[in-house]
Amino acid sequence: MTNNDIFKKLRVAHKLRDEDIVNIMKLVDFRISKSELNAMFRREDHPKYMECGDQILRNFLNALIIHLRGPMPKKGEKKQPKKKSND
Repeated sequence: MTNNDIFKKLRVAHKLRDEDIVNIMKLVDFRISKSELNAMFRREDHPKYMECGDQILRNFLNALIIHLRGPMPKKGEKKQPKKKSND
């Protein structure tokens, strides 16, 4: 299984659009364009196919964790409990 396959499966599993992925990648200060993403999601035999490198996948995974869980608290800080709304 290639990095591209993993990236595609995560995209589908989390129902992410290109814009969502671009914004998620910004959480770890990694800039990627929609056209670069589309190139990674193409079939391998397509002329504009681009291989997803380890750095891109690593940054996406780290950003996805922040997106889903929130930023990691700094040492010495306690995580703030979520407030319940009384609506």
